[in-house]
Amino acid sequence: MNWSLDWSAAWLAPYRQTGEALTADLRAGATVAEALNRRLPERPIRLSHGDLCFVAQADLPAGEAYEAFIHRSACVPTRDNLHDLLNGLIWLHWPELKTGLNAAHIEALAVSGGVQAQRGRLRDALTVVDENAALLQAPPELCEALVARDWQRLFIHLRPLWAQARLHLIGHALLEKLMQPRKPICAHVLVMPLDGCAALIDAPLDPAWLAGKPFHPLPVLGVPAWWAGNEDENFYADTGVFRPAARG
Repeated sequence: MNWSLDWSAAWLAPYRQTGEALTADLRAGATVAEALNRRLPERPIRLSHGDLCFVAQADLPAGEAYEAFIHRSACVPTRDNLHDLLNGLIWLHWPELKTGLNAAHIEALAVSGGVQAQRGRLRDALTVVDENAALLQAPPELCEALVARDWQRLFIHLRPLWAQARLHLIGHALLEKLMQPRKPICAHVLVMPLDGCAALIDAPLDPAWLAGKPFHPLPVLGVPAWWAGNEDENFYADTGVFRPAARG
């Protein structure tokens, strides 16, 4: 694996310092689990049954569900690849959210009687949050335009309002895709109150809210100042990416 990753993109800004330290360790020969463990905070990240640590994928017993193993052991099975590196990075930056997602998966497993052939609506929604979600805190006008998929209004007419917005990318698979940026890459966005810090953790874990499919697609490279190409208004004329909302 080539660990010469570019952490300079705007969407990686919150993770850049940790990301560069991790990849430096990896280039020096550390495994992904070892590199992540070196970046754990001095104050432990507490899960239900212990303090968080990262272990090799081989430590996951055959037949045991990934989320169940994390719950009982406080250990996150980790492969030596980019996907699991970014998963660990999100654990380091969003420990309360990731801990809450794990607990929600365990509750859903208990209700369903264990791992089933189909994950079910709630676990599917939790997986979307974990893998591909972003949290948007923005003025109401921006949020309304996003929900309506009114891309011209969202990105052109209301463009100055993006200076007041905060978009947090929390899905590790989303970050992985953006390591090779392409215009069609979309996040599943959850709209948060502009000043609701607690909602950043609580809302994505609310089963009743998630059951209502509150996700909204957002082509990430359309965010102002995130991609040089979107300075040209024609960037948003691509209806294969910036698709209008379905009627009805």
